[in-house]
Amino acid sequence: MTSLVLSMMSSGKSPEPAASVHAELLALVAASKDREAFATLFDHFAPRVKSFMMRKGASAEQAEDLVQETMIAVWSKAALYVADRGSVATWVFTIARNLRIDRLRREKPNQFTDLDDYDAPSDEPGQDEALHRLQEDSAVAQALAQIPHEQRELLILSYVEDLPQSEIAARLQIPLGTVKSRMRLAYRRLKKLLETLT
Repeated sequence: MTSLVLSMMSSGKSPEPAASVHAELLALVAASKDREAFATLFDHFAPRVKSFMMRKGASAEQAEDLVQETMIAVWSKAALYVADRGSVATWVFTIARNLRIDRLRREKPNQFTDLDDYDAPSDEPGQDEALHRLQEDSAVAQALAQIPHEQRELLILSYVEDLPQSEIAARLQIPLGTVKSRMRLAYRRLKKLLETLT
C-alpha cells in the first residue's frame, strides 16, 4: 500500500474518511490489482451500496447481488476512473445506480399468474411504478451531471451515503458553514434542473 495509507493505519486512524485515500487505493487496484487495497475499498463501500439499494426498493438478496456486481465492476474497471469527474464515492455509486437501472430493464413481469393468488395484493412494484422510478433516476442523473463537481459530491454524500453535514465537512476537510451553503445552492440548482427535465 501507499505510504499515506500505511501511515494512517499505523497511527490507528481509519483510512475511510479521506477521499484522497480512496483514490490512492483505487489507483493501486488499477495498476497492480492490489487485493489488500480492494478489500479496504470493499469494506467501505459494500455496506453503503447495499443500504442504497435497499432504500431504492431492492430486497436484501437483490441488494447483495447488486453489491457484488458493483464491486466486481470496481475491480475490473478501476483503470477507467478519472478523478477530475468526481470522487471515488461518486464513481462507485454511479456504477451501482447504472447496474440497478440495467437490472430493472432486464426484469419483466411474470407472464403467468397463479389463479389462487390472483386477488392477493402484491408487494412488488407494478410495471408503471418501475418505469416511473427509471424515469426519475434518469432525470436525477441528468440533473446531477449538470451540477458543479463540488455541489454534486455534497449531494451524493448527503442523499446517497446518508452522511450528516458535520461528517461531510470532516471528510472533505472544509468548514461546516461551507457545506451548508453549498448544499443549499446544490439543492436549489438540482430542483430547478429537475423541473425542466420532468
